[in-house]
Amino acid sequence: MQSKAHWEQVYTSQPATGVSWFQEHAQRSVQLIRRTGIVRDAPIIDVGGGASTLVDDLLAVGHSKLTVLDLSEAALSAARQRLGERAQRVDWRLGDITQVELPRHAYALWHDRAVFHFLTTREEREAYVAAVLHAVKPGGHVIVATFAEDGPLKCSGLPVMRYSADGLHAEFGAPFALLQQEGEEHHTPRGTVQKFVYCLCRREPS
Repeated sequence: MQSKAHWEQVYTSQPATGVSWFQEHAQRSVQLIRRTGIVRDAPIIDVGGGASTLVDDLLAVGHSKLTVLDLSEAALSAARQRLGERAQRVDWRLGDITQVELPRHAYALWHDRAVFHFLTTREEREAYVAAVLHAVKPGGHVIVATFAEDGPLKCSGLPVMRYSADGLHAEFGAPFALLQQEGEEHHTPRGTVQKFVYCLCRREPS
């Protein structure tokens, strides 16, 4: 995982709406979350959520047990300021997902748009998958999005991994059943297009 200092610099040198991954609304993620049939009071964690507007969208439709985890305090602060009083309804966690200690089987749904592709070593990816297995309830759902095979080679000046849907699912393996895969063309604030792949999986019982 890249350094905390790098991401603090990213979020203090420009507005959160200026980063390449910014979405005014996280429509694809919301659609996939809805398709899981998850109830409004089920616990959801958005990993690398930072300043993402997904939390806004989920609060707006009535989800009440939301956790946002990010490596950058500046990113979390931007989201809290944007939400105002509604920020009190969210559990904000600062930490590196490859190292942070999360409660066991605490979440019914795990969401990550664009953290996993920054994990360029096998050790980091294995630590990430171990965290998912630890934190997600058996039968819970996991949504992970990364750059697609024809996506960018770098993001925010850092090297990234690119995946097909099958390749991304293979990183997680047999404990996760692939339920759905989708592609997305993300239009950045600067007008460029980034290709993403989304995988929706179910965390199988041990």
